[in-house]
Amino acid sequence: MQERHLFEYAVIRFMPRVEREEFLNVGIILFCASERFLQTRFHLDPSRLQCFCSDTNYNEVLQRLNAFEQICAGGAGSGPIGKFSQASRFRWLTAARSTIIQTSPVHPGMCKDAAATLARLYTQLVL
Repeated sequence: MQERHLFEYAVIRFMPRVEREEFLNVGIILFCASERFLQTRFHLDPSRLQCFCSDTNYNEVLQRLNAFEQICAGGAGSGPIGKFSQASRFRWLTAARSTIIQTSPVHPGMCKDAAATLARLYTQLVL
């Protein structure tokens, strides 16, 4: 029987006007310490983004989402935050902030395969 692992995830949201609290789910970030897994997956549909907020700069939003990927990967090119442990990077990425890219509260769960769980959550909550 395959062992189940504790994981934590948050939904990555595009929120162009923080004061209105309207958002689009654009990605998922998932951390599983026992599998040494920290990854994000996102989808940014330009037409949907323009419908939601016509004055949005697609490339700027994409750049911010790419920064999430780089920090998750860690190592060279991920900046000073990328040098932190996986758990610290996850906590930093999911901390409350007032920017156009935010995360939902962190949710826990149990999984057998963190990568498969990330794919499932991405399909259910983003696509």
